[in-house]
Amino acid sequence: MTRYVRTLVAALFVAAIGCDAQPTALSPQADEQIAAQVVPGSQVQPICDTDNGGLTVPGGFCALVVHDATTPAGDPARARHIAVAPNGDIFVAIDSEGGGVLALRDTDGDGKPDETAMFGSDPGHGLAFAAPFLWFATDDRVERYRMSPASLTPVSGPDVIVSGMPDDGDHTTKSIVVTAEGTLFVNLGSASDVCQEENREPGSPGVDPCPELPIRSGIWRYDAHQPGQTHTEAARFATGTRNMVALTLNPFTGDLYGVQHGRDNLNTYWPELFTPQDQAELPDEEFFRFVEGGDYGWPYCYYDGRQELKVLGPEYGGDGDIQARCAAMEQPIHTFPAHWAPNALLFYTGTNFPARYREGAFVAFHGGFNRPDPFRDEGFNVTFVPFRGGLPSHDDRVFADGFIGQGAVNLPADAEHRPTGLAEGPDGSLYITDDRGGRIWRVLHASRR
Repeated sequence: MTRYVRTLVAALFVAAIGCDAQPTALSPQADEQIAAQVVPGSQVQPICDTDNGGLTVPGGFCALVVHDATTPAGDPARARHIAVAPNGDIFVAIDSEGGGVLALRDTDGDGKPDETAMFGSDPGHGLAFAAPFLWFATDDRVERYRMSPASLTPVSGPDVIVSGMPDDGDHTTKSIVVTAEGTLFVNLGSASDVCQEENREPGSPGVDPCPELPIRSGIWRYDAHQPGQTHTEAARFATGTRNMVALTLNPFTGDLYGVQHGRDNLNTYWPELFTPQDQAELPDEEFFRFVEGGDYGWPYCYYDGRQELKVLGPEYGGDGDIQARCAAMEQPIHTFPAHWAPNALLFYTGTNFPARYREGAFVAFHGGFNRPDPFRDEGFNVTFVPFRGGLPSHDDRVFADGFIGQGAVNLPADAEHRPTGLAEGPDGSLYITDDRGGRIWRVLHASRR
């Protein structure tokens, strides 16, 4: 975007609200008029880094480091989920002390931000943008801000859309999705690994029925535009998910999809039933297409990729073979290796990448920690899954790698970066965030820059 266009946008904004009016007086019609004149792109083109920002990407692609986010103390920030506005403004959830939303603006089109800002009072994880609003999820609530292309920071808000969500236990981050119709979906992860009487204690039996399920360990549905809602069991959309950090809408089918963090510690809890290799290879991470009212099996069942079926967990009387109870649960449409830790899911809609990528899904794998010696922890990549007609082709390929850096031995402790968030830019480029080094990358197809 040229400086002339930005100056014109700012002038239109001032004219729309008047010299003495507050930004909150901006009407939806004025916002739409301004947004229509903010066309991404300029005569300056982004230049990829010679080393692709340390990443390995397929031939024909290149990458650049957009920004390295830091905390007020100067440490790398935990850059979690990311959203990109139609005018190219970037918003990143920062889940570090002093965090909130990091806003970045590139005024000359070179791919690097010239303006930065922070807003929000608490750390958070989930983000969603649908003009003119930005939704931000902290551990216990979802907030909504009104944005405008004329300002990098909100013109009003935050409005608390949903409050009272549980923020204790093992999984506290909230992933969010907002649909064009104004539905807000929220992931609420479990407070425990598998709902044992004593969480993460060897030999401790599972509680049946699990008391977490009425208020968490599932997907909830709310009105994205109604402030003042309170978390309630009645708003539950689907149940039996351990932690669905990677959650998104498939714009080609209109369905909600997610990839789950599977359970841990089969050998650690039950060494008489499972070997260290079993723990390293089980369970698969499950890729779901959600249906309203569906039960996806947690904490009772996990997916055994070697047998290609869901089996009953040992906490509930299973021994690796019993699966009758689990056959009635919703089944995955696809699976990934154990403990890869999926943290973001994105269906590609753009034209910057070759046609074979359109409709396919990118998954950001944060990288696991639960493979016992001598098995190396894996993941730490962005994988692409081709899709057709709303279903995967099962022809996965690692799309971006190299996040852990050179010489990393003790994972995940030695990893320089851990991919966490994904977003598609208005030009069809792919943004990737990292909550270990605070880095934000942008991947482009080199022939189409």
